[in-house]
Amino acid sequence: MSLDSPHSPAAPSATASATPGPGSAAQTASPAQSLVPALWSIRAQFAALGLISGIWGVHIPSIKAHYALGEAALSLVLLTMALGAVLSLLGAGRVIARLGLRRATVLAALLMGAMLALALQWPTLGWMLPSMLLFGAAMSLFDVAINTEGSALESLAGRAVMSNLHGSFSLGGMTGAALGALLLRWQWPPELQLAGVGLLIAGAVGLASRGMLDQHPPEAAAEGGHEAEPARFAWPRGQLLLLGLLIFAAMSAEGAMYDWSVLYLTQEVLLPQDQAALGYAAFAGAMAVARLLGDRLRDRYPEALLLRAGSLLTAVAMSLVLLTGLAWVALLGYAVIGAGLALSAPILYNASTRVPGTTRAAAIAAVTSVGYSGFLLGPPLIGTLAQGFGLSWALGVVVLASLLLAWGARLLPRR
Repeated sequence: MSLDSPHSPAAPSATASATPGPGSAAQTASPAQSLVPALWSIRAQFAALGLISGIWGVHIPSIKAHYALGEAALSLVLLTMALGAVLSLLGAGRVIARLGLRRATVLAALLMGAMLALALQWPTLGWMLPSMLLFGAAMSLFDVAINTEGSALESLAGRAVMSNLHGSFSLGGMTGAALGALLLRWQWPPELQLAGVGLLIAGAVGLASRGMLDQHPPEAAAEGGHEAEPARFAWPRGQLLLLGLLIFAAMSAEGAMYDWSVLYLTQEVLLPQDQAALGYAAFAGAMAVARLLGDRLRDRYPEALLLRAGSLLTAVAMSLVLLTGLAWVALLGYAVIGAGLALSAPILYNASTRVPGTTRAAAIAAVTSVGYSGFLLGPPLIGTLAQGFGLSWALGVVVLASLLLAWGARLLPRR
């Protein structure tokens, strides 16, 4: 049964106890119907994050060329973004608790869009790096906020919706990559492309945020039945740490594809940049399709089985891409990799919210902090390996991370 339907059985009981606030259409509608604008709002915001990721991935070679960077220096740019993301996660739960999800989301989108717009406007790399710190910080705050909202919607709906939401992210990524490829073919300046998308996203998120939930389901702590304490960051321990390590592996693999896949096709396979961008679009498009079907799969099959099968498929496909070095194998392989990695993030994010004793925002921020640490270690590792052994060998990190995910699937908590 779709969450869009007003007959979802879990929605009325889940939302009826929420105290209405003034001035919201969601609060004057029936409880089940009030979930519909929230669902479309959060879908749009996942798509916005994907669009920014897609256009950024296409223009990694543009960043490299504009600032005359080698692989090691490019890794420094990506490392700076990751550092901003991790530092932001230390306070993401408190920011969301203080501002509320809607205001935190809009604030993050404004900063994220502005930094993307300025990415190719700085005179030197030294000027650019602080903006990348802010770019990473804004993206991670936005990421935590929309995943927290998505988890609340899944709780209210009484059925899986997170894979569908992450599918919107992948659709956005595919759209961003395809748009970048088209604009490059039309010879639009990369500076104009990034500026236009950055400003568009900032405005679109502000409009979409009006449909977000005004009330969220209460969150019970593990003991005593009392509500969990307000969100605050704590480095994860126990089961939450194990899930964080799995997210570390998933984000390392997915992040490598976002940041290095287009550069691999231009530098190692020797495709023109506009054609190489289609590889990113194939990756994101296949991921989108798999995620849009993913909630049905999660309702029907054990999550551990889905995570293990997808991870093994990713490892095999990436191995073939790197061993053959052929353009058609790479484009087809990118699509298979996208499908294989598709359910990792929605499964692992939502699994973290089932660990008792913490709020959704705090749980997601905690495990994501470990995951974004993969971005901290990944860029310099891949850059160093690429400098010494070539990018093809360096991207073997995706194979290793996928195998770790497949092994760790047994650690998922039961739904």
